[in-house]
Amino acid sequence: MNTTLFWGILMLVTAGIELLSGGLYIICFSLGALAAIPFAALGFALGWQILVFALVSLASIFTLRPIAYRYLHRKDTEQVVSNADAIIGRNGFVSQDIPAQGYGRVALDGDDWKAQSAHEQPLAKGQRVRIVARKSLVVIVEPF
Repeated sequence: MNTTLFWGILMLVTAGIELLSGGLYIICFSLGALAAIPFAALGFALGWQILVFALVSLASIFTLRPIAYRYLHRKDTEQVVSNADAIIGRNGFVSQDIPAQGYGRVALDGDDWKAQSAHEQPLAKGQRVRIVARKSLVVIVEPF
C-alpha cells in the first residue's frame, strides 16, 4: 500500500476515534500522521516517516494538548456537577424514619440513600425532603 495513503487513513481513523473519546490524546496521533504525509509523498524512507510521526505526536501531547485542554475547560464556564453530588438540591421521600440524631433512609429516583436530618429534627416515613448536602454516602436532608 502507498505510505501516503496509509498516513492519510491513519489520520482520519485517529481523528474519528478522538471524536468518540474526547480526551484530546488521540488527536495528537492524527497530527503526527498529518505531518508524515509530506515525507511519504516526497519519497522519504519509512523510518523517517515513522520518526516524524512519533516526534510530532509526542510534541503535540506535551505542548498542544495542554493548551487545547485549558481552552476547552476554562474555569469561567459553568461547572457540571456529576455523580453523587448531582443529587444535592433534589427532592425525595423518607423511606425509613429518621430520628432526631440518627440515621434513616431517603428514596430518590429509585435509589435508597442513608440519610440524616440537617436540623436534628425527626422526619417521618413518607415525608417529602430536600437533599442539602452529602457526607460520603450519607445525604443530609431537610423537610420540603
